[in-house]
Amino acid sequence: MSKLWKKGYELDAEVEEYTVGEDYLLDQALLPYDVQASIAHAEMLGECGYLTQEEAEIIVAELKKLESLEIKKEDEDSHTAIEKYLVEKLGETGKKIHTARSRNDQCLVAMRLYFKDNLQDMELQINALIGELKKKKDLPMPGYTHTRKAMPSSSGLLFSAYAEMLEDDLLLLESVKKILDKNPLGSAAGYGVPLKINRESTTKKLGFAKTQENPIHCANSRGKYELLVSNVLTSIMLDLNKMAGDLILFSTSEFGFFKLPKELCTGSSIMPQKINPDPLELVRANYHVVSGYEAMIKGICSNLISGYHRDFQLTKGPAIKSMGITLSSLKVMAKVLAGLELNEEKMKAAMSKEIYATEEAYKLVEKGTPFRDAYKEISKKFM
Repeated sequence: MSKLWKKGYELDAEVEEYTVGEDYLLDQALLPYDVQASIAHAEMLGECGYLTQEEAEIIVAELKKLESLEIKKEDEDSHTAIEKYLVEKLGETGKKIHTARSRNDQCLVAMRLYFKDNLQDMELQINALIGELKKKKDLPMPGYTHTRKAMPSSSGLLFSAYAEMLEDDLLLLESVKKILDKNPLGSAAGYGVPLKINRESTTKKLGFAKTQENPIHCANSRGKYELLVSNVLTSIMLDLNKMAGDLILFSTSEFGFFKLPKELCTGSSIMPQKINPDPLELVRANYHVVSGYEAMIKGICSNLISGYHRDFQLTKGPAIKSMGITLSSLKVMAKVLAGLELNEEKMKAAMSKEIYATEEAYKLVEKGTPFRDAYKEISKKFM
């Protein structure tokens, strides 16, 4: 079977290489969702009379066998690979699967289902990390501003801060999940199809909360919804970046407040004594990777008129890659926190007298001294 858009001429090989890009590789992750949507679509076509009941049942049965399928470069994407598979298996009947849909709404719905599934997993991973943070001991330790000792704090205060940051991320994630929970299938290339189809049927079958009614809105949400997801992932990675930075610093021999689990650290190829926090360093760096992908999506989406443009193809890669990076970063951080040890002796030893300066000033305030005078009086002790 040739390409879905084939019109009797051969595409230049170099242009084919350029336009396909890495889509055929990325679509391996989307294949199960494309199959899921194709099943719902075939059942709907049968209900509406565009397929006989027997044809719909045969197509659905064949799709359900499709556990794995190698998408080749000449296929371009998962959509072509699925249709090619059905035609090879079912002949003329297989050709009917593309009735009332376009590769555009196929991609939209597959991405939407992929996001819904992976954001659900993301929520579980965030809650798992929050759980590990809440298990840590609450021990006295200095608080820092400007990377200098500032005021008394504790490990419990620090770890609960991380937990609350992640809880904010969960609120953002929940909001984006709600926006995404709309079925775009049936919008075709952004202007619907001149057939009476039942979009509510596929909405129900695919587990969406509602149908995304306006077909132009469906097309315009391509890229924008990827950007919404990317914004959540960037927020999560920013929190993990800060957490990783703290754990790296406070686990150095100079501080020694925390001890990282050896089995999660790597060594040096030349220095026998080294145990390095490489996973934390990669988490710290991956915030910038995910943030860069967000900027990429934002740039690609802008300055385009309404409707589909091939530009949107390039939002798929950064969105999928960002999802993978963020999920794996959450899992690594949960492992690090689970094995993290606190050195109570070193933490208490670091509670030197200068961090109580503000408290001393307020003791004078409680006795009636104006704060600014109390501030100057106590500052003399540390000049």
